[in-house]
Amino acid sequence: MERNWDQFLAPYEQAVSELKVKLRGIRKQYRETSQHVPVEFVTGRVKPVDSVLTKAKLRNIPLDRLESEMSDIAGLRIMCQFVEDIYQVVQLLRGRKDMKIVIERDYIANKKASGYRSYHLVVEYPVQTLEGERMVLAEIQIRTLAMNFWATIEHSLNYKYQGDFPEEIRERLKRSAEAAYQLDEEMSNIRVEIQEAQHLFSHGKGTSDEFNYQTSTQWGEIK
Repeated sequence: MERNWDQFLAPYEQAVSELKVKLRGIRKQYRETSQHVPVEFVTGRVKPVDSVLTKAKLRNIPLDRLESEMSDIAGLRIMCQFVEDIYQVVQLLRGRKDMKIVIERDYIANKKASGYRSYHLVVEYPVQTLEGERMVLAEIQIRTLAMNFWATIEHSLNYKYQGDFPEEIRERLKRSAEAAYQLDEEMSNIRVEIQEAQHLFSHGKGTSDEFNYQTSTQWGEIK
C-alpha cells in the first residue's frame, strides 16, 4: 500500500513548529532579563519526501523503520554569535523536561575531515495527536554564523559534485573552514567588548532585534 506522506510528515511538521517557538523563547527570556543572548536566531524545516527517499536508499533504511532510524526528518538550527554560546545552549537543552536528548555529536571539538564544525543533538520530542502522544525524533544543529556560512557553501558544492570534490576544491574548503574557525576564535577573544557594544547599541539608536531580523532573513530557512 502506498504511504500517505502528508499524514506521515504531519507530526514532524508539528514538532518543528513547536520547537521553533520554544527555542526562540530562550532568546526572549534572556533579552527580558538584560543578559547576553546566546541564541542569535532559530530556523527549522521538515525534509521533503524526495530527500527522505534518497537518504533512505543511500543509508539502506527500510521505509517501515524511518521513524526510528532517520533522525533528521525534522531539523532545527540554532545560530549563535560565539562558540561559547553553543555550549551554553547545549547545557540549557540538557536541562529541559519537554524533550530528551538521545544523541550528542560535538563536531566542534572533533571536526569532520572536511573541516565541518557544528554541534548536533538528536532529541525525542512528544507530539500530541488525535491518536495520542507520539515521540518524534528531531535533529538540532547549533552553530556560529561563520560555521553556518562555510557549511552552506560546502553543501552547495557537495550537491554539484555529489561528494566527489576535485582535490583543489577539497583543500580550499579545508583552509576556508580553518579560516572561519579562526574568525570565531578571534571574536571569542574580544566577546566582552562586543557584548558591551551590543548592549549600548540596543539601548541607543537601534536595537539588536533589528540587526538579527535582517541577518535571519538573509540566511533564510535551512535546507
